[in-house]
Amino acid sequence: MKKSEKTALVEDLSSSFGRASIALVSEYRGMTAAESTEMRKRLRAVRGEMRIAKNTLVRHAIKGTKFEALDSNLGGQISLILSYEDPVVLAKTFTGFGPLGDKLKLRGAVLDGKVLTAAEVEALSKLPSREVIFSQLLGLLNAPATQLVRLLNEPGSYLARVIDAIGKKNGAAAPAAAPETASSEPAPEAPPAPETPAAPAEG
Repeated sequence: MKKSEKTALVEDLSSSFGRASIALVSEYRGMTAAESTEMRKRLRAVRGEMRIAKNTLVRHAIKGTKFEALDSNLGGQISLILSYEDPVVLAKTFTGFGPLGDKLKLRGAVLDGKVLTAAEVEALSKLPSREVIFSQLLGLLNAPATQLVRLLNEPGSYLARVIDAIGKKNGAAAPAAAPETASSEPAPEAPPAPETPAAPAEG
């Protein structure tokens, strides 16, 4: 490959990483043409993409980006799985490729600059999608106040857990100052006024 072609490919990869919400690195070996075609088709359906490139070019493309931590997962024959929309939906789609086994074994991922293990990607795939969360929020906003309270207090409510987690996060980040409490001690009494001496009686 000519230097100009390598440069163009690195720029193209950099552009893809710049638009991606999550990136996965997996093994890529022994996959048939039919399996690869089906996989790409399913990824495109959820606004995802699979890219195959040499490790050196990928390293250049991720340098200085939020996906730079993927470097430790590179080496050998690998594939890049990118999402340009909801990372949860991509994680669900990827876990659906389980029957491919070692042909597409996940090495690791990065989401918003945070490194994810294979187990964490699996956990991500079990969360509600963005559309489901928005739908639940819209339903809550349109619900009567009594129903809103009931839904938020419902055990296992996803929205309740989210709101609680946000509250705890904000509380940890910027704890509110403790409100001043009224003193339980009584206020000191005013000193008694000095007595005015009586005028002497006239003789």
